[in-house]
Amino acid sequence: MNGQPEGRSRFRGMLAEAAGAVILLVVAVAAMWAIEVVDYVLPANLDDYGIAGWQPSGLIGILFAPFLHVGFGHLMANSLPLLILGFLAAVRGLGRFVAASLLIILVGGLGTWLTTPIGTVAVGASGLIFGYFGYVVARGIFDRSILDIVIAVGVAIAYYSMLLGVLPNQPGISWQGHLFGLIAGVVSAWVLRRRRSSLTAY
Repeated sequence: MNGQPEGRSRFRGMLAEAAGAVILLVVAVAAMWAIEVVDYVLPANLDDYGIAGWQPSGLIGILFAPFLHVGFGHLMANSLPLLILGFLAAVRGLGRFVAASLLIILVGGLGTWLTTPIGTVAVGASGLIFGYFGYVVARGIFDRSILDIVIAVGVAIAYYSMLLGVLPNQPGISWQGHLFGLIAGVVSAWVLRRRRSSLTAY
């Protein structure tokens, strides 16, 4: 008797958190567009605040890089995948989504900083996009819930071609950001996995 109301309450809670995630993602993408407009109009050379490899001052760029882009074409290419994969990463809880996003930005950004050649600055939300891809697919493996597995399979089928982006075969593209974003996403899924209570026979 009580199972149905509990199920509805859980479903409403998921919808509310999903709505919160949508709002958060839309605000983040809107901020990226606003920053790119400012960079274009002034111009302010804001891209200089990205991840500058091996430069101590470039470490602060780990936080800024996802919001900076090399022109509107770059930003347009990132906006839709960010919204889609970000939403799928958030459907299992807004708190976990925020934690995963921070881990992806920090871990992926540090890996990018360590492997980007001196004199090169990496910018863009691609690392975050690859991170969400890795997070969603790995979450299906680690959490093993039906919903997570279905989402993971769908994302793997729809976006498997993204994996080519981790190879150093495209001039002007930060494969380091893609690779370490992906790795950070998998790490985030492991760190934030749902832990099951252990059973002991006696």
